Amino acid sequence: MEITYRIIGIIHSPFKEPKGVPIQPSAARGVRGTVEVFPEYAPGLKDIEGFSHIILIYHFHLAKPGKLLVKPYMDEEEHGVFATRAPGRPNPIGISIVRLTGVEGNVLHIEDVDIVDGTPLLDIKPYVPEFDIRDVERKGWLERNVHKLPEARDDGRFVRG
Repeated sequence: MEITYRIIGIIHSPFKEPKGVPIQPSAARGVRGTVEVFPEYAPGLKDIEGFSHIILIYHFHLAKPGKLLVKPYMDEEEHGVFATRAPGRPNPIGISIVRLTGVEGNVLHIEDVDIVDGTPLLDIKPYVPEFDIRDVERKGWLERNVHKLPEARDDGRFVRG
């Protein structure tokens, strides 16, 4: 079965290429960007300004085709792709929770951006902690590596050649 999605907008950030991009929003604190929602989807933004954070769902348009075993940014061992957040995936879909700082028509102003400029936007959802936060008991292989996050950056290993 084939599934087709429509691009509803474009994400803009200071990052012109994947290399050097923080690998998660919490490591991109204060990095500003915008989300340009195409005019035909602008009515869907009604009431979004009431949320401090939003979930961006996007297409990793620069990622090379995914493998099922990958060496993620913060480890030297291979792991199953579904146990990582690597951009090279069977379906190259990314998610980021970002701070919404303003709305001007069809443009959203955001912070904590860990996304490459020009990334196609697939969807936006409001972030609601009571819906999304759970007590986490295990972090898998990341337990011993999560301390590396503040310095971890994309090194280009998942970019198309």
